[in-house]
Order: sequence, then C-alpha cells, then structure tokens
Amino acid sequence: MLELEKVNKVYEKDGEKIEAMVDVDLCVGDGRFVAVRGPSGCGKSTLLLAAGTLARPDSGVVKVQGVDVYGGLGGEARAKFRAKEIGFVFQQFHLVPYLSVLDNVLAASLGRDGDKGEVVERAKGLLKDFGMEGRAGHVPGELSTGERQRTALARALLNDPGLLLADEPTGNLDPENADIILKY
Repeated sequence: MLELEKVNKVYEKDGEKIEAMVDVDLCVGDGRFVAVRGPSGCGKSTLLLAAGTLARPDSGVVKVQGVDVYGGLGGEARAKFRAKEIGFVFQQFHLVPYLSVLDNVLAASLGRDGDKGEVVERAKGLLKDFGMEGRAGHVPGELSTGERQRTALARALLNDPGLLLADEPTGNLDPENADIILKY
C-alpha cells in the first residue's frame, strides 16, 4: 500500500538547513492503521505530505499501491492519482470558506468521472455518519472546530481512497466523535 525507501527532505531557511526526514523507511500494508508520533517539528507532517504526493522529497522513493509516485508519474498524472487513490485530512482542514459543508465534501469529486447523483448520496451519507447532516447547508465559518474537522474527514473519504492520510485527525474532536471517526 505505502512504501518509503530512504526518503530525505531538507528545508533551507536563511542559510540554515533543517533535516525534516533522513533516510526514512516505512512499509504499511493494506488494511493497516498506523500512528506516527513525535514532538512538534520532528517531521511528521513532512512525512505525510511526501506520502500524499504533495511534497516531493529530495531523495528516496515513495510508492503508493506499488506506483512510484514521484519517479513514475508527472505532475498532472500524480494529481489525478492522488485524487483517486489518496484521501488527506490536513491539520488546518483547508475548507473553502464560501462553499457549504456539502459542497466542501463534494469538492473531492471534481474532475472525477461517474454518476453525480451517487456521489451526492455518498457525501450525504458520510455527513450523516459523522453527525453533520443538519449542517450540510452551512458554511465553514458557521461551524465549530470539531464540525470543520468532521467535514474535512468526510471530504477525504468521499472517493473511497485506498490510502487515507490524516494529520491529527481527532485533535479537535470530543471523545464520542473521535470514536466514531476511528471506527470508520
């Protein structure tokens, strides 16, 4: 499912080099749930961004479902692959402020082929599963932080991705909603 081989990423700012990842090896099989823990600034988010095809590492190989996503795919092909195969929940949610909750979830389906009616029903089903059906017409500014997080999770799951990457997915949720998300 996900393989990282000798992955390195160094950021440079004002002449200072910050090694976010050094020779990272990771292999996660299908159906596995893995938590990456560590102190702030140790490279957890960088690891997720590289695995999610959003930040090219300086060296090493990243494979998702056997596909070398940086060495084997160009930028447009990588974006299409990511939209189909990877769901991502960011720490800051990245919801579009002027779109409704339902439309924010549906944004994950843009550019995808398929029955639009089925996609809308799946989005509504996810919102119901996450206790958000009554908020579908609201915009993000009208939501609590936990509701924004559940909206972002529904968006990440809409396309039924083979790989779900989540950066602190339950950090803003009460215990009851965190349990619902983790069981999903």
